[in-house]
Amino acid sequence: MGLTKNSVGYGAVDSGLFIKKRSDSDKVIALAGNPNVGKSTVFNALTGLNQHTGNWPGKTVANAQGYCSTEKHGCVLVDIPGTYSLMAHSAEEEVARNFICFGKPDAVVVVCDATALERNLNLVLQTMEISDRVVVCVNLMDEAARKGINIDLKKLSLTLGVPVVGTSARKKKTLGSLLDAIDCVLDKKTDLDFEINYPDTVKKAVNIIENETRRIAKNRRTAKWLALKLLENDPSLIKELAEFTGEKFLTDPALFSARQQAENLLYENGITPDMLKDIIVSSLVEYAEEIAKQTVTYKNPKYAAFDRRIDRFLTGKLTGYAVMIALLALVFWLTVTGANYPSEILSEFFGKIEVRLDGLFIRLNSPDWLRGALVSGVWRVLSWVVSVMLPPMAIFFPLFTLLEDSGYLPRIAYNLDRPFKKCNACGKQALTVCMGFGCNAAGIVGCRIIDSKRERLLAILTNNFVPCNGRFPLLISVITMFFIGTSSGAVSSFLAAALLTGAIVLSLAVSMLVTKLLSLTLLKGVPSSYTLELPPYRRPQIGKVIVRSVFDRTLFVLGRAAAVAAPAGLIIWITANVFINGQSILSIMSSALDPIGRFMGLDGVILVAFILGFPANETVIPLMIMAYAASGTLTDSAGLAETFNLFVSNGWTPVTAVNVILFSLMHWPCSTTLITIKKETGSIKWTALSVIIPTLCGAILCILVNLISKLVL
Repeated sequence: MGLTKNSVGYGAVDSGLFIKKRSDSDKVIALAGNPNVGKSTVFNALTGLNQHTGNWPGKTVANAQGYCSTEKHGCVLVDIPGTYSLMAHSAEEEVARNFICFGKPDAVVVVCDATALERNLNLVLQTMEISDRVVVCVNLMDEAARKGINIDLKKLSLTLGVPVVGTSARKKKTLGSLLDAIDCVLDKKTDLDFEINYPDTVKKAVNIIENETRRIAKNRRTAKWLALKLLENDPSLIKELAEFTGEKFLTDPALFSARQQAENLLYENGITPDMLKDIIVSSLVEYAEEIAKQTVTYKNPKYAAFDRRIDRFLTGKLTGYAVMIALLALVFWLTVTGANYPSEILSEFFGKIEVRLDGLFIRLNSPDWLRGALVSGVWRVLSWVVSVMLPPMAIFFPLFTLLEDSGYLPRIAYNLDRPFKKCNACGKQALTVCMGFGCNAAGIVGCRIIDSKRERLLAILTNNFVPCNGRFPLLISVITMFFIGTSSGAVSSFLAAALLTGAIVLSLAVSMLVTKLLSLTLLKGVPSSYTLELPPYRRPQIGKVIVRSVFDRTLFVLGRAAAVAAPAGLIIWITANVFINGQSILSIMSSALDPIGRFMGLDGVILVAFILGFPANETVIPLMIMAYAASGTLTDSAGLAETFNLFVSNGWTPVTAVNVILFSLMHWPCSTTLITIKKETGSIKWTALSVIIPTLCGAILCILVNLISKLVL
C-alpha cells in the first residue's frame, strides 16, 4: 500500500552510498534477499522501525536504514530492495546490486525463504562471489515445518562455508542466533573455499583476466568476480565498476589486452556474450539445485498442491476476475456498513469542541471575522475531514492489508497482468493500482517498482483514475441518496457497495483505455517483462495488521490530509464570506462556471465545490451544501434525507448524480498527489498532463451522458 513516514528508517537512499552512523565504529550490514522472503520483517524486528511489510513483492523501492546492536557491535542495518539476482534487470535490482557491490558493507545477510530454498540460493551464491563476509538467514522456518520441509542447517553451513541460521522473523526471539552470526563474520574474516563450477572454457577466460583485475582493484573486490563481470559486459555494471575502481580500470593497456584475449578464446569456442550470460545463470542454478538436494528433505513432496489448487480457482480465466470483484465489493460493503456510526460519533464530538472554541473566542472579545475564519473555517473543515475520513480508512486499510498479508494481492497482479500487457504497459501497474485505493499519492510513490521510465509514466499518469479513500464519502453518499434510498439497513449498504464496485470497475476500464491511447501516442513502446512471484498463502497476523494499518497508514494519510484541510478551510470561509457588490466570491465563481457546468450535466456550484475541494476531496459534499444553503460556513445537514431534499430543490436529477459520480472518479488529482507526481517525475509537463488527462476524460463522459439523457428522456 506504499511508503509511510516511518518506512525509511534513518533515511532512504537511492544509491545506498550514504550511510548515517551513530559512531565511527558502527558496522554496516546489508540485508539482501529475494522479494517476499520476510526481509523487511527481519529488518523491523532487529531495528524496531516500521518498514512496511506484506506478502507481495515491490515493497522496498529504496534502501532503508535502521540501527541495531549485537553483543559486540553497533550496526547500521540497510534493507535493500528485494532482488532475485545480482544480474540486475530493473531499477530496484540495480539499487540492490550496487549497494552489495559498491556500498562497502562490512557484511551481507542474505535472507532466504525456507519453503523455497533452492530458488533463493542463487542470490546467496552470487553474493558469496563478491563478499567474503556473508551470513545466510533461512527465514520462515515455522512455515517450512508446517509444510513438512526439513533443512539441515549445519550441513548447509558446511557446504557453503558461511554461517547459516534459521529464523521465524515474526517471532523476534528467534533472531538472537542471527546477531551472533553477524558478530562471527565481523570479527573473523572467512577464507571461502568456494567456487562455482563454470565450464572449463569460461574458467580459462576468467583466469586470463584475473591477475590484471587483482592488480588494478587492489583487493577491493574479488578479482575472479571482476573478471567474470568484464566478460559478461553488462553496460550498467561496467559503468559502476569504472566509477568504483577508477577510469584506469577500463583503459589500462594490460587489462585491455587480457580482456581481448579472453573474449577471443570464448569466441573461438562458440560462446557469444548472450550465451555467456546463459552459461553463468545455468551454472548457478545447477549448483543451487545440487546444494538443495543435499540439505533439504520433504515429508510430503506434494506440500504445495493445496496452494496450487487454490491458485487455479483464484487465478482461473473464468473465476479469477469474479473473485476479485466479489472481494472488492465485500471490502467496500464492510467499509460502508462500519463507517457510518463512528463518523456520527466523531462529528458530534468535534461539534462539541467547536461550541467550546466559539465560546472561548467570544469571551476573549475577538473580532467576528477572526472567530469565523478560525472556528467556522479552519476548525470546521478540519473536523469534517477527520470525522469523514478516519472511520472508513480505519476499516478499509486493515481489510486490504489482510488480503495483502495473506498473499492474495500478487494473484490480483497476475490476473491483471494480461490486460495491462494488452495496453502496452507493465503488469506491475496492477500493484500500483492497489496502492491507489488507499491513497493516490502512495500509488504514485509505488510506481518506483516499475523499472521502465515509459511504463512508470503510464502508471503515474493513470493512477488518479483509481478512486482513493478520500473520494469514497462522496461516491457512497450520492449513490445512496439517488439510487438506493436514504433508509438504512443491510440491503441498502450491500446495494451501495455493489454500485460503488461497478463505478470503480468502470474507472479501471477507462484507466486501461487511456493507458492504451498514451502507449500509442505520447509514450510509445512495447511492454517489458518482469518476474512476478506467487508467494505461499500465509495466515495473516490480525493484531499486528490492525495496529500497523492504523498507525502507519490510517493516521499517516489522515495527518497529510489534515495538513492541507486546515488552510483549505480558511480559503473556503473567505470565498463564502467576502462580498463584492453584494455577492460572495463563492457565489460569483458559481455563477461564472454555471454555463460550463450545465453543459456537463452539472452546475456551477458542483464545479466550484470540486475546485475548492482540491486540497481534500472530503470537503466536496459539504461545500455543495454550504453553497446551496448560502450559509457562509461549511454545513453538515442532519442526514442524507435532508441533503437529498436540498440537492433536488436545487435542480439535481439522477442524471446529475451520475455525472457527479463520473466527475468524482475522473478529475484532477488532489494537492498531495499532485505534489507527489511533481517530485516523482521532476517534470512540469507530466504533472500538467496528470491534471489534464483525467479531467478531460471526466468532462467528455459527463457531456456524453448529458446529451444522451436529453435525447432519450
